[in-house]
Amino acid sequence: MNGDEPRDDEPSDARLIEASLRAPERFAGVFDRHADEIHAYAGRRLGPEHADDVTAETFFVAFRKRHRYDTSRPDARPWLYGIAGNLISGHRRAEVRRLRALARAPHDAGERGAHEEERGAERASAAALRPALAAALARLSSAERDLLLLVAWADLSYEEAAEALRIPIGTVRSRLHRVRAKLRRHLDLPQED
Repeated sequence: MNGDEPRDDEPSDARLIEASLRAPERFAGVFDRHADEIHAYAGRRLGPEHADDVTAETFFVAFRKRHRYDTSRPDARPWLYGIAGNLISGHRRAEVRRLRALARAPHDAGERGAHEEERGAERASAAALRPALAAALARLSSAERDLLLLVAWADLSYEEAAEALRIPIGTVRSRLHRVRAKLRRHLDLPQED
């Protein structure tokens, strides 16, 4: 979860959204809690040049559709990630181009500082794997990539990812299992039993 979760004495996202139907300025509380997280996710998916636009559009759409929000769900993160995901889908070509560019980018060990060198071979191996991972992500279908990145980058639970993508939890589990197997094959990693 993000660091901007409501404290016990603060209203939930659902209460803020509900209150914003009468006092629209109350929706700013939802924005304040989640905008940085949505921005970071959009930036990782599409690059910084698109993150501001996707974040702004996400909250614009959320504000316009707030009357449809299911107030039995106190946390608006899955709903917001669902909206952001739909907007990102409009930028699919940019996302795939970015992943392919990352796959082609050479890993330059000379750019690492002394502090990073101290982190050991594990970190260096992960950095060397980055271009291959970007290439593998580019090979996934958009639905596969959406699910994987909601779980891996946005840190949504399976239940939250199911809610964001509007698919059953069983579909999340089976699709994620297949996606991970595909990635292991693309990355030449040992397959799980």
